[in-house]
Amino acid sequence: MHWVQEHCSVTERHACRVFGLPRSTRRYVSRRTEPPELREALRESAYAHPRFGYRRVHWLLERRGFAVGQRRVRRIYREEGLTVRRRKRKRFKRIVREPATLPRRPGERWSMDFVHDQFENGRWYRVFTAVDDFTRESVALHAGTSLPSAKVTEVLDQAMATRGRPKRIVCDNGSEFTSLWFMQWAARHGIDIQYIQPGKPTQNAFAESFNGRFRDECLNTHWFSTLPQARYIIAAWQHHYNVERPHGSLDRQTPEEFRLTYLSQ
Repeated sequence: MHWVQEHCSVTERHACRVFGLPRSTRRYVSRRTEPPELREALRESAYAHPRFGYRRVHWLLERRGFAVGQRRVRRIYREEGLTVRRRKRKRFKRIVREPATLPRRPGERWSMDFVHDQFENGRWYRVFTAVDDFTRESVALHAGTSLPSAKVTEVLDQAMATRGRPKRIVCDNGSEFTSLWFMQWAARHGIDIQYIQPGKPTQNAFAESFNGRFRDECLNTHWFSTLPQARYIIAAWQHHYNVERPHGSLDRQTPEEFRLTYLSQ
């Protein structure tokens, strides 16, 4: 509007009449106030979790006691140049899939898988992951350069000592999960092992979803030089994921809050 007045030599009244804009709107000055600590808290949360978008940062701010709307968080988030870069994903041919049966209580079904990564020197290591499909909790997250069946069952025994025995475990057809050792271990504990079809990782969707978040928010944001360092940082991230990180599919609750809320009902 100011440009039109200057270049066309017209009054404010005439310009507003042409554009159908009330003069009160043209003269409006925003009285919006912004808490001085809000922007700093937003930057702090975004820098601490670089792969979080503005929605999840907004949830974190609400949990810290800030009464702020999502639109304001989005505006400040963009002004600070904190927009998360989107990674291009491959497009797959659409196929008709039957909906998977969802668990109805904690410990009814776990999903497990492996994630591969490299140290600074190029040496490969793996991380064994297991999640509770109902609460979305990370029940096991163990890194190692060698994770045979015996080590996998040892990690699962440690997880069951604190979280109880699952009725069923979903996994792929890797040698660690199809070995005689692992099958005998599952039979001793009375656990049903549900193998997915070869080449169908979507049938292990809960583990794949968790692995994506784990890689995006932990492995891709750290560069490990030793196995003890990797285990320390991974354990800290696991605690953050279970106790502090709000989960969209759990109505913005953390996995631990969701489990405790369910058990208290």
